[in-house]
Amino acid sequence: MSAHADATGGPATHIASGEVRRDVGVVIVAGGTGSRVGGTELKQLRWIAGKPMLLHSLQTFQAMAEVAMVVCVLPRQYAGDPPPWIFQCDVDRLLVSVGGKSRAESVANGLEDLPPECRIVLVHDAARPLVSPEMIARVITEARRGHGAIAALPVVDTLKRVAGDGRITATVPRDDLWRAQTPQGFPREMIERAHGEARAAGTHAAATDDAALCESLGLAVHVVRGSERALKVTDEPDFARVEALLPLPE
Repeated sequence: MSAHADATGGPATHIASGEVRRDVGVVIVAGGTGSRVGGTELKQLRWIAGKPMLLHSLQTFQAMAEVAMVVCVLPRQYAGDPPPWIFQCDVDRLLVSVGGKSRAESVANGLEDLPPECRIVLVHDAARPLVSPEMIARVITEARRGHGAIAALPVVDTLKRVAGDGRITATVPRDDLWRAQTPQGFPREMIERAHGEARAAGTHAAATDDAALCESLGLAVHVVRGSERALKVTDEPDFARVEALLPLPE
């Protein structure tokens, strides 16, 4: 399934407080077509603020001492022959996996390729290049407590339900509503169970995020504070917004 850059985990690193557990595996989902952006170039491979969008996230995750392996899930036509810039990182902690027909299938493919030492799994969308080390650390800390964890932000805008003709039909209470971001983190056995049971039930392809698969089984998922900077690149104007937030490399 995978085009391996290298299947070995790097040596454990140390920080001032002692030895770090390098047991976190990361699946970066970059297997989509990005059709809403338009054009022929995949949005996750487009250059933004001096480097390809995917590389921003890849290098940020590999800078985390806890991360043992990062799996980048790419469309099939790129997985066998990845762009050379993807190797501008720690290749000992990089795998390339083949994307599936749905986001959930792509995540499942990435999960299968993580080495056994990865007992905590983070799933991240390549379309969020501004993920910060602080966000990642909060998700890892919460997932280590034995349940799911997602970065998210409380909804602050007034929400309206709108009919097809543009007419407002209701105002939706925003109390207790949060906007999900990534990364989303889980104990490995939890996320593997969620994907496996969704496949068996025939609901796998419809999942929009991994937390929803866990929620459907009654498994606990908690939110940690996300960031307004960690916006998702969905439409063409989003590229300019990210450019404004990311400094160019010196």
